[in-house]
Amino acid sequence: MRESNKLIIVGSPNVGKSVLFNALSGSYATVSNYPGTTVEVLRGKAVIGAIEWDIVDTPGLYSFYPISEEERVARQILVNERSDVVIHVVDAKNLEQLVPLTLQLLEAELPTLLVLNIMDEAEKAGVRIDAAALAEQLGIPVVPAVATTGKGVAELRTAISCYAAPKATSRNLLEYPEPIEKVLDEITALLAPMQSAHISRRALGLLLLKDDAEIMEMIRHSVPEAFGRIMAVVETLWKSLPEPIEYRIAVRQKQEACRLVSLAVASETRPSGFREVLSRLMMNPLTGFPIMLCVLYLGLYKFVGEFGAGTVVNFLEGTVFEGYINPFLINIFTRIIPWAPLRGLFVGEFGMLTLGLRYAVALILPLVTFFFLVFAIIEDTGYLPRLAMLIDRTFKKIGLSGRAVIPMVLGLGCATMATMVTRTLPTKRERVIATLLLALAVPCSAQLGVILALLAGRPRAMLIWAGLVGLVFLLVGYLAARILPGRQASFYIEVPPLRMPKLSNVLMKTYTRVAWYFREVLPLFLLASALIWLGQLTGLFDLLIALLRKPVALIGLPQEAARIFLFGFFRRDYGAAGLYDLNKHGALNGIQLVVACVALTLFLPCIAQLLMNVKERGWKTGAAISVFILFFSFLVAYGVNLVLIALGVSL
Repeated sequence: MRESNKLIIVGSPNVGKSVLFNALSGSYATVSNYPGTTVEVLRGKAVIGAIEWDIVDTPGLYSFYPISEEERVARQILVNERSDVVIHVVDAKNLEQLVPLTLQLLEAELPTLLVLNIMDEAEKAGVRIDAAALAEQLGIPVVPAVATTGKGVAELRTAISCYAAPKATSRNLLEYPEPIEKVLDEITALLAPMQSAHISRRALGLLLLKDDAEIMEMIRHSVPEAFGRIMAVVETLWKSLPEPIEYRIAVRQKQEACRLVSLAVASETRPSGFREVLSRLMMNPLTGFPIMLCVLYLGLYKFVGEFGAGTVVNFLEGTVFEGYINPFLINIFTRIIPWAPLRGLFVGEFGMLTLGLRYAVALILPLVTFFFLVFAIIEDTGYLPRLAMLIDRTFKKIGLSGRAVIPMVLGLGCATMATMVTRTLPTKRERVIATLLLALAVPCSAQLGVILALLAGRPRAMLIWAGLVGLVFLLVGYLAARILPGRQASFYIEVPPLRMPKLSNVLMKTYTRVAWYFREVLPLFLLASALIWLGQLTGLFDLLIALLRKPVALIGLPQEAARIFLFGFFRRDYGAAGLYDLNKHGALNGIQLVVACVALTLFLPCIAQLLMNVKERGWKTGAAISVFILFFSFLVAYGVNLVLIALGVSL
């Protein structure tokens, strides 16, 4: 019995693939990691034209020649999975940049259907597209759509149900210079016995010419008897051309895309509107950095720090937990468990309920909620790609590109998750530098929220802490870029139009992320409390805290601060919450508070992130990063304490 028809949705980020997926599949969707990766793939089902379809929403794909983990996964799905229809979703305003992928899909002889999405914004921008003319030139169905409103979805369903793969081959559509065509003919003939791939042998040949290691390995295993002859032909062509062959191929695809677009698209010049002007201001260094500081000040300092960490946390912790919940729990457990050591597991100084539950619900939950709310708004407005463009020149100095701004911003939510996202960076050098900086100088949302709460009433202290952490970030990145070998990666990113975020979408994203975070953090906080309780009973924690007291004293902090660093190793936010408690009891003056915040921000990453570092970068690199951070954090804190005392700074 034949399996269900399969529909695969592809396209670059920010073109509305997921919205279209939801419009076709409704709520019948599952999310899972692609085998062997941390990249998520969305799969669903739909009935279209009385036939059941399996629908796959792939990660962002710019080109058949991948440079990131997401692109690699999307390409693997196209190569390894049979498809009855491949929907290529593009932003109708940027056809010249996106149609080259359409041409590559046709070269691969995939059953392609082109969706011109976001047509409403294209029309507002003065872009008029003759979809019928474009369809005639490409030889495939072309459907204009506005996925967010449902416009064009019915027509798309009809096009899917009536789809018939074009008879014309990509050879008739796009030809390369004669030396490349000659070699492609030879490779295609040698690949004739190959049956494992779901794309054309011509497309495989083009990827071989681009030195695609994954495709090379696939061919080595599929046609081992012909692999040597194939590579000899490929290497002969490489040596005969003066410039990289991928450049020639890309130029030819770009030329053809421009020709096709010129025949089907007309643009009229319209005066720049407010959004276009604001977009340019966001990416101009003279105005972009003040805008960024304004976003950080209003979004993080005022909203997350003062309102979330101040008003909401104070109410939940002081009024709700300390006033009602903790006394109630202590009273109940005192009656149930007469033995004090066992009772301490639940309601003692480090009890799972009186400390672990209080930290998770009263302190961490509201801070994470407010942070993810701000992040969802920033994400949905389209500001993140503009921030990447703005930061790119600065990041180049520290061995990164603007693309790295995404894991860095995600690190402000959860650095463990952000470390996984470093897989999207194109070079090993960038991935190592990003992992180091995430572990050293990027506080997670809960830790950041607690620090903002601690320093909210001390603006000078806040500036010193932020300035020092930022300086460390740039300095360590700069030195790492000079020490680590490797090339500087190129950078490109699709910049979507600025949009007003939809409240329902913002709330749904916030809820999903907070629910995930809370499910992750609550058990860990309870476990951390239990481990601390066990460590106290066995004396192990007392020994570790005693070892930390000397370095803690050297940086000018009271001995009681030793335990917050130990707690911080279990969870960064757990340690920050301990610092919050220490300060609440008046144990720290202004200088000590700044030193503690700097030291804790730069201190070892939590166990989860440390294990992720080892998993992603290998145990040698992961261990080297941790050892460097352990000594470097105390060295910086020691210097900060000496300088602030010597200057007599009043905080």
